[in-house]
Amino acid sequence: MTITESKTTTGPAIRFSDVQAAAERLRGVAHRTPVLTSRTLDEMTGAQVYLKAETFQRIGAFKFRGAHNAISALEPEVRERGVVTNSSGNHAQAVALSAQLFSIPATIVMPTDAPPAKIAATRGYGAEIVFYDRYREDRAAIAEQVARDLGATLIPPYDHPLVMSGNGTTALELIEEVGDLDLLLVCLGGGGLLSGCATAAKALSPEIEIWGVEPEAGDDWAQSYARGERVRLAEVPRTIADGQQTEAPGVLTWPTVRPLVKGILTVSDNEIRDTMRFLFERMKLVTEPSGASALAALLAGKVDGRDKRVGVTITGGNIGVDGFCQIINQRDA
Repeated sequence: MTITESKTTTGPAIRFSDVQAAAERLRGVAHRTPVLTSRTLDEMTGAQVYLKAETFQRIGAFKFRGAHNAISALEPEVRERGVVTNSSGNHAQAVALSAQLFSIPATIVMPTDAPPAKIAATRGYGAEIVFYDRYREDRAAIAEQVARDLGATLIPPYDHPLVMSGNGTTALELIEEVGDLDLLLVCLGGGGLLSGCATAAKALSPEIEIWGVEPEAGDDWAQSYARGERVRLAEVPRTIADGQQTEAPGVLTWPTVRPLVKGILTVSDNEIRDTMRFLFERMKLVTEPSGASALAALLAGKVDGRDKRVGVTITGGNIGVDGFCQIINQRDA
């Protein structure tokens, strides 16, 4: 069951100049992550593939870009009152580390079933954690109430112009390094990464074809794109890709993404597992499920990359060894 969402905005929430401004704020703070290539991968796909490895970003995921951009843009007296967010892990760590760098308090609303490695890392950066049940409670409402109670600033995980533009520096760096691309595949949850990357990529390579990639079990974006309006899933998607368990496109990310992308692709949990295994065995790269979804679409033939220059986001690697082994050794029927 799905529900059509009427609440939306009418135009893009960010412009390329916002991504450029974010790049300046992040200069010398965020890592300029490597772009990885593989002859084996090129032979398998018939493409020239460039992997933007955000597994090597601070906190192990692209989320540091958006979180730090948003917090650094706050007025000092506002920032000192602290920040709050809701996240299953990577944005949580990003906000926690950014707050630590500014010596301000951070409170994170996290699901009780968040990966233990992400909970430990968030606490390790000094943040307070408020737990909730992702299948029964509204994380955004809880975070908003916590922010009001503390007088702190809410930094949403994706539906925020500064978060979106900060995340867009991922594609900005990729294209600056490798030149024009024919295709760009971006992992998609709430749309904070895709909105920023699509904005930057279209400005730098106007003819580029951009696809968002989400799990089959959580196809809120695919349904929304097909209907031409935001669609909300009736329940939280059950998928191994915990960072992509969103129920609806963002109010700000949806109108920003829709005119810029070719479409939305979906991948199964098994296709994500196969990709995680490939990256580990052939490229010695550890990824979490959400971080491997974009490449999974290419490897599974969901999009034709033959004779094309293809950019792919590898968005994060925050997974413990036990969790990694358990996931790649499971198979869905």
